[in-house]
Amino acid sequence: MSKETDRIASGEQEKQALTGIRERIDQIDDEMLALLNERATLAVTVGQIKKAASPDVPPVFYRPEREAQILKRLKDANAGPLTNEAIAHLFREVISCCLNLEQPLTIAYLGPRGTYTESATIKHFGHSSTTLALGGIDDVFREVEAGIVHYGVVPVENSTEGMVNHTLDCFMTSALSICAEVEIPIHHAFMVHPDNVDGVVTEVISHSQSLAQCRGWLDTHHRDIKKTAVSSNAEAARIVAGRPDAASIGGEINAEYYGLRLLATRIEDDPNNKTRFLVIGNQDVGPSGHDKTSILVSTKNTSGALFSVLEPFHRNQISLTRIEARPARSGDWSYVFFIDFCGHQRDPKISDVLREVRGVALEVRVLGSYPQGVS
Repeated sequence: MSKETDRIASGEQEKQALTGIRERIDQIDDEMLALLNERATLAVTVGQIKKAASPDVPPVFYRPEREAQILKRLKDANAGPLTNEAIAHLFREVISCCLNLEQPLTIAYLGPRGTYTESATIKHFGHSSTTLALGGIDDVFREVEAGIVHYGVVPVENSTEGMVNHTLDCFMTSALSICAEVEIPIHHAFMVHPDNVDGVVTEVISHSQSLAQCRGWLDTHHRDIKKTAVSSNAEAARIVAGRPDAASIGGEINAEYYGLRLLATRIEDDPNNKTRFLVIGNQDVGPSGHDKTSILVSTKNTSGALFSVLEPFHRNQISLTRIEARPARSGDWSYVFFIDFCGHQRDPKISDVLREVRGVALEVRVLGSYPQGVS
């Protein structure tokens, strides 16, 4: 048998094998389509039941604790080859589609477009929700408080640079609750104007935190170049889109949004760099089984005041994940403490500890209990 004959025979065998596989893929796609529409129909029915059950009070459609339970169950049952991250991404989009059949959602976030806060918003709420980019963290709080949008997404903490104080300060005057948290990995790229063919620049523009997070890479590659901080990475990309002599640092999505050319990716000094975001709204969230609680505590300006607040947590073996101090608005050198810990405020042990803390503090306000972020 000639080589040509062997090649033809091999090609026929491949074609037959692929034909059978493709037919099975088509069958699975048809089954998935039917099941997805059945799920969507059930979601619509859930919405109708909720509306009928509370005709005088707007029902709550977004249930972050229920979503967290769904994602955890699916990830625990996942046998691969899809990764747990891929499973979470796929089903968040399914949940987003179904939720917006029950109630079309509008989500405000700290803009402009191209920020990591937009990425966190899309990761958590999917592409089916309407998003609204706003210019400041306080603007996001204000739009949610006014009922103009359903929820807001704001940054609260970076693993390298620490807390976002503006977000903490907004909670001191707002009655909004934390409904969920979102964590996303932060990967920075170095971008230039498309006409910049040699990569030579006279200025690097970015948000101050991004400049700090890439300090080592910048010292190695552009030590003597001027560094300029602006309000956001997206604003930096917008500026560089009109300046062939400058470069910006930010997420790769900015290259797509603003037509820039990528010169380097993943230039952050810490490969495990993450930023945590909060979903804020006007609702209490039930237990998911894997929760976190955030509280605001103001204390007397006396020796041992903070110890008195923290001791009940230690005694009851409740894990604290964050303590941050901010000056009180009174201006008398007293402080307000933001404390995050594992557990839900409805847990009996947590409830008892909070009762103890209220007995020794001037004020204790629960900012929210919510599911711990699902990656």
